[in-house]
Amino acid sequence: MTIADVKKNAQERMNKSIDTLKSDLAKVRTGRAHTGILDHVMVDYYGSATALTQIANVTLIDARTIGVQPWEKKMLTTVEKAIRDADLGLNPSSQGDMIRVPTPPLTEERRKEMVKLVKSEAEDAKIAIRNIRRDANESLKKLVKDKACSEDDERRASEEIQKLTDKFVIDVDKLVAEKEKEVLTV
Repeated sequence: MTIADVKKNAQERMNKSIDTLKSDLAKVRTGRAHTGILDHVMVDYYGSATALTQIANVTLIDARTIGVQPWEKKMLTTVEKAIRDADLGLNPSSQGDMIRVPTPPLTEERRKEMVKLVKSEAEDAKIAIRNIRRDANESLKKLVKDKACSEDDERRASEEIQKLTDKFVIDVDKLVAEKEKEVLTV
């Protein structure tokens, strides 16, 4: 392993942390309906937990309503129950072969809870990024110990990894600020 490998590995892992944060933030409800809310709903599909998006067509009917159309008609009540049990604050209702999922407007109190959740997700992402920095610095120290690089190279590489860490932490802060603004917009 070389210094370049350590830096490349750290950057890839930090990118994955940002991607994970983006997907976690997509789950957080705002005032408008969006299909991403239901991405993580699991349905009991013939005895195995399956993602809702794999057994049904999920679409937006209008700005406040999501439409879920299971591909198998007999799964209608199971899907409806899974959405209700997902603890998303949604109350689906069947209409023929489609389930309508109206998204209620968020109260001020609920918006503040959502902001806390967003900040919690951001803190988790920052912790992950700092842990990646720590792992990279340990790898660099090991390279020095194994005499694969000099201490000067290790110090320069650590500084570059710190700059990379700072950049990703700023990215996390930007994502959170955007989501916070989106959640608080009435």
